[in-house]
Amino acid sequence: MLFNSLTFAFFLPIVFLLYWFVFQRNLKIQNIFVIVASYVFYGWWDPRFLILIIFTSFCSWGCGLLMQRFDSFYRNFINISNIVLNLGILGVFKYYNFFIESFISAFATVGIHIQPNTLKIILPVGISFYTFQALSYSIDVYRKRIEPTKDIIAFFAFISFFPLLVAGPIERAKNLLPQFQQKRVFDYEKATDGMRQILWGLFKKMVIADNCAIYVNKVFENYQNITTSSTLLLGTIFFAFQIYCDFSGYSDIAIGTGRLFGISAMRNFNFPYFARDIAEFWRRWHISLTTWFRDYVYIPLGGSRVSKLKIVRNTLIIFLLSGLWHGANSTFLAWGLFHAILFLPSIMLGKNRKYMDTVAEGKLLPSILEVFQIAFTFLFVVIGWVFFRAENIGQAVQYLQGMFDMSILNRPIFKFFGGKVETMFCLAIMFAVEWLQRNKQHGLDIAKINPWLRHIIYILIIFSIIFYAGQNEQFIYFQF
Repeated sequence: MLFNSLTFAFFLPIVFLLYWFVFQRNLKIQNIFVIVASYVFYGWWDPRFLILIIFTSFCSWGCGLLMQRFDSFYRNFINISNIVLNLGILGVFKYYNFFIESFISAFATVGIHIQPNTLKIILPVGISFYTFQALSYSIDVYRKRIEPTKDIIAFFAFISFFPLLVAGPIERAKNLLPQFQQKRVFDYEKATDGMRQILWGLFKKMVIADNCAIYVNKVFENYQNITTSSTLLLGTIFFAFQIYCDFSGYSDIAIGTGRLFGISAMRNFNFPYFARDIAEFWRRWHISLTTWFRDYVYIPLGGSRVSKLKIVRNTLIIFLLSGLWHGANSTFLAWGLFHAILFLPSIMLGKNRKYMDTVAEGKLLPSILEVFQIAFTFLFVVIGWVFFRAENIGQAVQYLQGMFDMSILNRPIFKFFGGKVETMFCLAIMFAVEWLQRNKQHGLDIAKINPWLRHIIYILIIFSIIFYAGQNEQFIYFQF
């Protein structure tokens, strides 16, 4: 079920009313309702994949209780078994065909031809997200950072909570699980701010991302016939805004929806395109995933408190894993490697935490230096997005070769855009709003402004969604 669908527009208010007005009196029954609603939401695509969520949830919950009963040796065995089991399921569904095809290609290069025997596997939506969420619980129990819960209903609600189920944020049990273990009280201010965040997310997704997708798709489909590198560059810039508005838009809708139900989820984006270097960009982009790899991979490997050589190793590992997490394609590994190379100088020099504040704090405009820092960081991120968007490494290399020549000074071709000047205007508005709100939680965090002005802003955004929304595209991160 898509957040930007008519089905969800009916689903959400029905679930909201039943949640608060029918099932509120009994916490256990309310949590059961959350599970049922979440399974309906997820099973709308394919009910068969509910078996995987139930199995993953039960394994992590059961392993948590078992680890409490045994000493360190058996605790370690149980934890590793659960990790291997869950990652094994993820690997089969997400990477089996990729590795088999790579294996066959490797032998073909030396003249040995093997008959392919790949499975026709459908990738379950959101499997990477709920698998990592379940693993974080069992690992934290193993580390004795949290106590295992006996409340299987609250645990299943924690894993399956429908706003976060398909594309995150990837929550931690320490934050989210206790919210399902205590009575929730409706908070009007939290709910109204959640509605504002949902509206902003829908605007970014439907007006910006879906319209940018039209241009991006046509440019990448015809890149070999495009003679002006400025057009290729513009196509990649539009993809940068497409993927940002698509994914951060989903996160805004998910977090805002959670707030309607009295649930607070972690922030997933913090205006990453205003970053002044790559390290700051990664503190602001897909925060729930980057912090997951930091806490469960990077730090256990020694983090930055090891030799320089091991710092390089650890950095390469987490960025390559981040690329591999996104999908079974060499382009994602190349994207991860590219960002690792960009990130290494700052961490080797101890400057990876240089920019922890908000850019141009307390000022309307950035300094000249900050403008150049933001622009250069954005340019490197845009180059990386070519690998992310390309179908294979060869296409990415050809695209980049065509993107940088003297024709970059020529006027880009706009015919692929279908004459939608309104999208350019809306993109400028979105960029300006997020700059002005860069120290807030989201673009429509405007509870304190004049009520008349606030409602005019709501009307304008709703108007733009109704009249300027692009073709209804599936969220990009559903494939991961």
